[in-house]
Amino acid sequence: MTRVARQVKALTFDVFGTVVDWRGSIIAEGRKLGRRKRIAADWAGPVTTADWAAVADAWRAGYRPAMDRVRRGELPWTNIDGLHRRILDELLTRFRIEGLTEAEKTYFNRAWHRLAPWKDSVAGLKRLKKKYVIATLSNGNVALLTNMAKHAGLPWDCVLSAELFGHYKPDPEAYLGAARLLGLEPGEVMMVAAHKDDLDAAARTGLRTALVRRPMEFGAKQDVPPEARFDFNAKDFVDLARQLGC
Repeated sequence: MTRVARQVKALTFDVFGTVVDWRGSIIAEGRKLGRRKRIAADWAGPVTTADWAAVADAWRAGYRPAMDRVRRGELPWTNIDGLHRRILDELLTRFRIEGLTEAEKTYFNRAWHRLAPWKDSVAGLKRLKKKYVIATLSNGNVALLTNMAKHAGLPWDCVLSAELFGHYKPDPEAYLGAARLLGLEPGEVMMVAAHKDDLDAAARTGLRTALVRRPMEFGAKQDVPPEARFDFNAKDFVDLARQLGC
């Protein structure tokens, strides 16, 4: 076991893309909605049309700009459910998705509460949990993360969210706040993520880092090379558990 592994007492996890397959899940939810409401899945159909892969990608693409508006003070603090709904309302117009009731819009917006885990996530987390405290550290709000854990069987010891700190990642307050709430020094916490910018921000606050590669996050296989600057590089959670001696 490495010195870093002995020092670390808790693992905090990015969630969207790292633990769960947001893209595949949102596409599946859109297709279910389309079948139920007879929304065509192509651009040659009736006025009410949708390309669900494009909807999923556009929804996710709006996520960071929306958070940045909060960070700059252009919007008051708004949790991710609220930001997702603002983006969804724009997408319904852009993709000409018509005829949804308010209840249906609310249910579709909460598709982010029902994301499916990657196939290794639950098994890997259970192994890691035997040795470490495991917690989310996500920009998702507490209700979203709690409902997702219930839906997907994710065995978190606790749910930590940017909502608790009033700061979205990559603001340092989110990473330092997580360490504080866990009663640990930053160097005793390891951030686990599939996104290198998240890990770089965590490292700047003193957290340890583990890159878990998710080459299929955006549908087509992407090259996600390991980086020596991270303390660990793993192909999935089971591999990370093996490296950490779990």
